[in-house]
Amino acid sequence: QVQLVESGGGLVQPGGSLRLSCVASGSIFSINAMRWYRQAPGKQRELVATSRSGGSTNYADSVKGRFTISRENAKNTVYLQMNSLKPEDTAGYYCNADGTLRVGRIFDSWGQGTQVTVSS
Repeated sequence: QVQLVESGGGLVQPGGSLRLSCVASGSIFSINAMRWYRQAPGKQRELVATSRSGGSTNYADSVKGRFTISRENAKNTVYLQMNSLKPEDTAGYYCNADGTLRVGRIFDSWGQGTQVTVSS
């Protein structure tokens, strides 16, 4: 009942930047947290960044100072600005959101992912 659609991935050279977007749609009453995860081939999914409804954010140590998560609550959208990209940032990036539906039930939904490849 809640769909998340990511966009903005692609191929970028080391040191470059990308901005990922994730739009949530459906019978949403409120969104609590929105998160970005990533998963590289052969590795476990890793939590990259979290944005909570109160405004607090958290980052994985590996991306602190390089990535910034932000939200547009009116548009149910979360962004991930990625600067100073490194080859080890190469992964599929997935959006996750949890909150409450209009009918009162809790949701926890995932997007299909967008690929980020950092290579020269």
